[in-house]
Amino acid sequence: MTAGSITAPLAKSGRVRAGAGIRQTATMAWRSLVNVKHNPLELVDYSITPIMFVFLFTYVFGGQMAGSPKEYLQYALPGIIVQNTLFMSMYTAMSLNSDLTKGVFDRLRSLPIARAAPLLGRITADLAKQLWAMLLMLGLGALLGFRLTGGFAGFVGAALLLMVFAGAVAWSAVLIGMLAGDPEKVQVFAFVVIFPLTFTSSAFVRVETMPGWLQAWVDINPVTHLSDAFRGLLVGGGVAEPVLWSLVWAAAIAAVFIPLSMRAYRART
Repeated sequence: MTAGSITAPLAKSGRVRAGAGIRQTATMAWRSLVNVKHNPLELVDYSITPIMFVFLFTYVFGGQMAGSPKEYLQYALPGIIVQNTLFMSMYTAMSLNSDLTKGVFDRLRSLPIARAAPLLGRITADLAKQLWAMLLMLGLGALLGFRLTGGFAGFVGAALLLMVFAGAVAWSAVLIGMLAGDPEKVQVFAFVVIFPLTFTSSAFVRVETMPGWLQAWVDINPVTHLSDAFRGLLVGGGVAEPVLWSLVWAAAIAAVFIPLSMRAYRART
């Protein structure tokens, strides 16, 4: 990537024009995706972990939870994909933090590009990788017996919903990446926050099997709404309410974390 490939003339106000900003964001996203060609191990994280999750949950918990791995897979695979997507969002935080500590953003700051282009480019690239992981898990699930009974429209709707929610959560990852002292500390957040959120939801078990006091939390947990919506779109069922609540949660997360992330970004760079 050269400076000329991402720079563009500035408007008279000193700001980059919207069209140029979009092109610069696309260039920054491509920069992140091209890294996979030179460092294939980066894509391994988006491939091996999802495969491991599918096999472990299906064959370790399937017999106990639903009587057979295949029956459990039909319920749990959407939740497994949701969990993997949320965990993978932490790679955005780790990558940004690594770029900050290595001075990448200092070099980009000297170029006449849109200030948010590096952030948006990273998020866009990571969403593409998460889409790859989702398709990989669905493909593996199909080989193991999972059936997409929601039709093509349901599949497209599920993918779009997951990417919208992942895009909102990515801004919380941006904030963490800006505030963390080093990439290793980012991982702490994944286990302290995301891990309990996913396991106290309907992602892996039905809500009615949980204690009453826990159900009160599970019913408002955003991961529950997303899991129910994603599952309903893929395999059929009522989806209007969980889809609505998933979008409400995504909007709320974005409304809180985008301003905080941009403020932290300006302070850090």
